[in-house]
Parts: sequence; structure tokens; C-alpha cells
Amino acid sequence: MKRVMFISSVGGHLTQLLELKPLFNDYNYVLVTEKTDVTKEMKNKYNMAYLVYGTREYLISYLFKFSFNILKSFYIFLKYRPQVIVTTGAHTAVPMCYIARLFRKKVIFIESYAKRTSPTLSGRLVYKIATTFIVQWEPMLQFYPKAKYFGGIY
Repeated sequence: MKRVMFISSVGGHLTQLLELKPLFNDYNYVLVTEKTDVTKEMKNKYNMAYLVYGTREYLISYLFKFSFNILKSFYIFLKYRPQVIVTTGAHTAVPMCYIARLFRKKVIFIESYAKRTSPTLSGRLVYKIATTFIVQWEPMLQFYPKAKYFGGIY
């Protein structure tokens, strides 16, 4: 069975990623997100791995947490050895996408549903390395000409 890692930051990115949960049973999967009070309880329902929660609002602590998450992403990647990464972003997922490409694995990036007229930072960072890049709004193809548009995942 194919090993797939579904990864996103908490909040709306995770909500969008969970729209793909009907796919979870088709794969040997792990769901990776930041550890918060809400996501800790998800371990009872899903196969979970956690990164440290951080927000760019507090820049100094965020830089330390982001650096730590890069190292932890390597550990999680090596532990689960996914063949495919599927992500809706944001910052938490970017290092994992680069790690996956370093190991020649597939990266499927789904640009945020909330973005209709401008790209996200994580989308811009991952677009060039993603094996498949999906936008949920047709106007976004102007920013990502090689992307695929299928409509929204909601």
C-alpha cells in the first residue's frame, strides 16, 4: 500500500486537508500538523505526527520553532518514509515538501481555497518543486500557469 503523508498548518489549512479524509483509508497514511489542544485529540481518530506550533506574529520565537520544525520534519519523514506528500500549506508544510523532493518523492500542493486573486507565500515557495500543483480558483492559473484546476475541494 502506498505511503502518503498529509500535512498542513492548523486552522483553515487543516480544515481543507481534512476534506480529503475519504482518501486516508486508501493509503498507509500519516497526518502531520502542529500540536495544539485541538489537534492532540485528533490522535484518537487519525494516525498523527506533530510539529511545534508557532505563529509569525511572534517573530523571534517563531524563528526558533521553525528551525526546530525543520529538524523534526526530517525525523518524521525518515520515520514514515512517505512516497507522496499532500499538503494545503502553509509554513509548517514547506520544509517537508523540500525534504520530500530531496529524496525524489512526489509533492502534491493544493493552494488555499481562501486565495482567489493572489498567491500564498507557501504556494510561491513550493510551486517550482511540486510534482503536482492544484489551484481551487481558475483565476489563480495566472500566477501558477502549470497548475491544475479542478474546482474547490469543499
